[in-house]
Amino acid sequence: VQLQASGGGLVQAGGSLRLSCAASGRTLSSYVMGWFRQAPGKEREFVAAMFWSGGSTYYTDSVKGRFTISRDNAKNTVYLQMNSLKPEDTALYYCAAKSDSGSYYVTTRYDYWGQGTQVTVSK
Repeated sequence: VQLQASGGGLVQAGGSLRLSCAASGRTLSSYVMGWFRQAPGKEREFVAAMFWSGGSTYYTDSVKGRFTISRDNAKNTVYLQMNSLKPEDTALYYCAAKSDSGSYYVTTRYDYWGQGTQVTVSK
């Protein structure tokens, strides 16, 4: 599975961005898709996850109510809609995929990673 993340950029606080993660090489019907982020000097952290089959979604507390993960089956693409952005959301955002259903919030459980897309939120 190859993952290509895009959609990052510079936005003012309170603004919105939509990240995309296009997958190729395999259909994702049995995978779990995750979004993670890493700020300078910090560890990579879980942001959101979606079970492709069934559509269950999960979010870290700091983004609940602001971020939405979704998918487009026809395009084999997962999205992260980010609203009401805050300066503390600034980070390099990664999409990832894994084939097992457990521990969706654990970085090391993911098998495939995209290259990352930078999100910068100014005050």
